[in-house]
Amino acid sequence: MDQYKINNDNPINLTDFDPNDTGGFTKDEAKKRTKALNKELEELQELLYAEWKHKVLIVLQAIDAGGKDGTIRHVFDGTNPQGVKVASFKVPTEKELAHDYLWRIHKQTPGSGEITIFNRSHYESILVERVLNLVPEKVWSKRYCHINNFEEILADEGTTILKFYLHIDQDEQKARFQSRLDRPEKNWKFSLGDLETRKLWPQYQQAFEDMLNKTSTGYAPWYVIPANKKWYRNYVISKIIVDTLKGLNMQFPKPEDDLTNVVIQ
Repeated sequence: MDQYKINNDNPINLTDFDPNDTGGFTKDEAKKRTKALNKELEELQELLYAEWKHKVLIVLQAIDAGGKDGTIRHVFDGTNPQGVKVASFKVPTEKELAHDYLWRIHKQTPGSGEITIFNRSHYESILVERVLNLVPEKVWSKRYCHINNFEEILADEGTTILKFYLHIDQDEQKARFQSRLDRPEKNWKFSLGDLETRKLWPQYQQAFEDMLNKTSTGYAPWYVIPANKKWYRNYVISKIIVDTLKGLNMQFPKPEDDLTNVVIQ
């Protein structure tokens, strides 16, 4: 999976990444492997919760219709909601705007034994706010450093951070928008504002590219995930998460009491 990992020593261009990439897998093969990974993730998440030592933060960013909701639904299928939570960051409230832009983020970071998934994140402040000119460049340009420092604090305090950029192309976004229009039960996911955002595709692609190049670090790496094919997206993300959790070398805690001769009457 290292082919999708961003090394900030070598700046990347998003046009070099194929959103249709399937790694040579067929749909059936990838779905079969993802199902097995779901089972492994379920077991690893239980171990993480029981050990109560590590914290895991997963960040999902994408253009509109990029697949963040679908990723959460499929990758984390079967995990225990007691130890997995999702934090979604929408337009800041009046109270949130009265604080610094990381204030609402820090409150949602995972505690010991938890996996927290950010559906959008602190990166909105160098994406949406940049592209829509909600803050001047002298403000948003400093935030790359702020974010790197913030994530370094989390990592130093025991949080494992994985960040996934879901990479789709304009044709795929168009097809997904059309699906939302054609299916009444999906209409709620579409707004006219999505079409205005779509017009800013080049600006968003540049903002995403700068985000990847300036904030992928050893302690909080970015992965560019080919996301036109949902089944391959799910497999790649599942594989990276499972491999990372295995690397934590977690162990179930020993019981407080000697249970050798315990008999349940």
